[in-house]
Amino acid sequence: MGQHVGLIALLVRDYDEAIDFYTQKLGFNLVEDSDQGGGRRWVVIVPPGGNETRLLLARAEGASQQARVGDQTGGRVFLFLMTDDFARDHERLSAAGVVFLEAPRHERYGSVAVFEDLYGNKWDLLQPA
Repeated sequence: MGQHVGLIALLVRDYDEAIDFYTQKLGFNLVEDSDQGGGRRWVVIVPPGGNETRLLLARAEGASQQARVGDQTGGRVFLFLMTDDFARDHERLSAAGVVFLEAPRHERYGSVAVFEDLYGNKWDLLQPA
């Protein structure tokens, strides 16, 4: 049996504001939003065309988790949004109000630009060479 990373938990402050950002600005699809009781929800999103790795939007609980919202990796790029058309997606995300921290770069490995999500997590928009 093969393996793959199926879910990555992403700490969020609020389920609904996170769903709104990821679906409306990034264009992700909401796969599941199930009530788990006690104010908890199982919220899964996936980028358009994606089918293996999904994000689980996990509402931060307690001071320790809340302090890590937006900085799960100590300021490094956390997630890589792969694309087959960098120019198209950079333009679409910019028009939707996504904040890019740099101008697009064209490296040996591909076209890339770092952007932030609504909490400040850093992402690469990346089209491999």
